[in-house]
Amino acid sequence: MACGEQGAFICKLSGTFRFAAGSNGKFPTVGDWVAASARPNEGKATIHALLPSKSAFLRKVAGQMTEEQVIAANIDLVFIVCGLDLEFNIRRIERYLSLAWESGAVSVILLNKADLCPEVEARKNEVEAIASGIEVHTISASQNVGLDILNNYIPIGKTAAFLGSSGVGKSTIINLLLGTERLKVNEVREVGSRGRHTTTFRELMLLPGGGMVIDTPGMRELQVWGDEEGLKQVFDDIEELATKCRFRDCSHQSEPRCAVQKAINEGSLDPERLTSFLKLKKEFAYLADRQTMKASAIEKVRWKAISKYSKNLKKHGKT
Repeated sequence: MACGEQGAFICKLSGTFRFAAGSNGKFPTVGDWVAASARPNEGKATIHALLPSKSAFLRKVAGQMTEEQVIAANIDLVFIVCGLDLEFNIRRIERYLSLAWESGAVSVILLNKADLCPEVEARKNEVEAIASGIEVHTISASQNVGLDILNNYIPIGKTAAFLGSSGVGKSTIINLLLGTERLKVNEVREVGSRGRHTTTFRELMLLPGGGMVIDTPGMRELQVWGDEEGLKQVFDDIEELATKCRFRDCSHQSEPRCAVQKAINEGSLDPERLTSFLKLKKEFAYLADRQTMKASAIEKVRWKAISKYSKNLKKHGKT
């Protein structure tokens, strides 16, 4: 679905554009601007080109394929929503922050369900400790508490995407911002505090104040994509400590004079944060290897086709 001056249209990709794109990762996604020819009488349009985007939130597609999936494009702000119930997970927030930084958009963390947490300030302090420079707000969507400040982040012409696991309250928050029950909301199971995937597709919606929001399906499998720059920004404390290690290639495990391990022993660095950092670093390294292997395989197929074509030319006496 695409919207323009003539209204909203159900769209399909032109054959030329589909061929040139090469992969699904190059197809338009929610938030993208496209060049399309409309057929108002049919309520349909054909997309011919994808305009350059200023930002994009990417992840690796679920499963074994090494391809990117664009979650949202042309976003100015990413609201990372985490529940303060049994689903609270500081390590998941670090993962979201690493990918959100790569998108080029500003990140803001929303700790929802404050009404269910007796230790709200302690949780907020815990998140602020791992999210240097990122604004953190505690809210309760079910009680409509603390949401007024969100409108300040989404003025006219700006677009915000809401990211988080299923059941954290993204759809409830957006409904309150819209002032209407536009998005379906499911009850969250008490055992484990897990919700069902209420949102099944991504949608761009206009707010009464002129800003725009994007709701996304809950993502339990959030695989990394991109390089390690976002990782370095989110774990800047570990990166800084690493510069003081004896060895430049220190793995921060058992090497002598490791500044990171020293910080853990002194109690100034949470060992679980190091574990999270090393896990994400390993995932980025694995992704880089898979991308190199894929590029090599594609090049091999290309040269095989060229060789076959050359042999056919010689066989038929052509040069």
